[in-house]
Amino acid sequence: MHPAWAVAAVVFLALIGAAGFRAAPGALMVPLHDEFGWSTSVMSLAVSINLLLFGLTAPFAAALMDSFGIRYVVAAALTLVALGAGGSVLMTASWQLLVCWGVLIGLGTGSMALVLAATIANRWFEQRRGLVMGVLTAGSATGQLVFLPVVASLAEHAGWRPASLVIAAAALAVVPVVWLVVRDHPEDRGVAPYGAAPGWTAPPRVAGGATRRALEGLAYAARHRAFWALAVAFAICGATTNGLIGIHFIPSAHDHGMSSTTAAALLAAVGIFDIAGTIASGWLTDKFDPRILLLAYYTFRGLGLLLLPSLLADSVHPSMVLFIVIYGLDWVATVPPTATLCREIFGERGTIVFGWVFAAHQLGAAVAALGAGVIRDHLGSYTYAWWAGAALCAVAAVLSVVVRPAGEGQPSGQQRAPLPESVL
Repeated sequence: MHPAWAVAAVVFLALIGAAGFRAAPGALMVPLHDEFGWSTSVMSLAVSINLLLFGLTAPFAAALMDSFGIRYVVAAALTLVALGAGGSVLMTASWQLLVCWGVLIGLGTGSMALVLAATIANRWFEQRRGLVMGVLTAGSATGQLVFLPVVASLAEHAGWRPASLVIAAAALAVVPVVWLVVRDHPEDRGVAPYGAAPGWTAPPRVAGGATRRALEGLAYAARHRAFWALAVAFAICGATTNGLIGIHFIPSAHDHGMSSTTAAALLAAVGIFDIAGTIASGWLTDKFDPRILLLAYYTFRGLGLLLLPSLLADSVHPSMVLFIVIYGLDWVATVPPTATLCREIFGERGTIVFGWVFAAHQLGAAVAALGAGVIRDHLGSYTYAWWAGAALCAVAAVLSVVVRPAGEGQPSGQQRAPLPESVL
């Protein structure tokens, strides 16, 4: 077996560990409100800070991985996640929630996230990049799948503090595995990337200047309209996944009389179908026009959000199950085609540019997380938040289509066959 697959497997495990807390806030908001009396807006602000730092850290993390190595960055990131989750058990005031949930965990998860997946796919694979990106992206969904029911059950039966400690332990447990297996480049293992052509030579390595290169990547990308179209569309992606459903689905279901454990199980089921959807999206991205795929994904997501207010009830019924299936398949299926477009359009800068596009994703998530909390506090319902998300998905679908593919005046990249009419 090519060592690239072992590296990808361990990174998948690391992404699962980092994803533990990303599933937690929705399950812990009700217990925290019951114990401390903190409002939904205050807790949403903590999550919003988390999501914002999660995104803003990403482009600098990509550059830091280039400069200092993947192992150091990932080990430090997992340690920050553990400190934030473990430290939260000592909280007595809402500002401490902002530090633990917001700053520490935001910086830790942002130092890995999808930028780590893109870095591994681009460095270790010449073939199957889309598939690998899909599988690694599914690591976040798997983390949600693994941790969310556990966190919800512990929070309901043992309290939210044991749930937080479980997350901290899971993050720390991955660190030694990463250190033993992961290497920064294929040549560190004495091999070429998976699928490399005969005679492949390693590109020059960069060293130092992480901040400068991250900012230069942004300055370069900002001169191209394709970057802005991708960034705005991906911001909407973040708003309608992490920001709305990921944080507020459980409290919204609770408003309709559904138990938090049942709602958490439904959200975990989103993670099950997301694994299949994201891997399938990676496979499709290797074969078809990424723009057409994004158009389809955002359209289905918008329809789901439009119907969600009429589907929520005190019990699970078939129409809700259908929503979970469709939304799960679509959850982060947008990542492989978006990352591929960044690579095709911006060439070797593609990973850092994707880091900035991902920053937009988390900015959208942060705004939506806070906005939905404010809507709930002032209007007593999440309905208008769901409908606003549906309208934004329509905007993202249009922006995805107008992105010009490589070869049409873009900086660099390779041509790809459009989706055949038989599939359309």
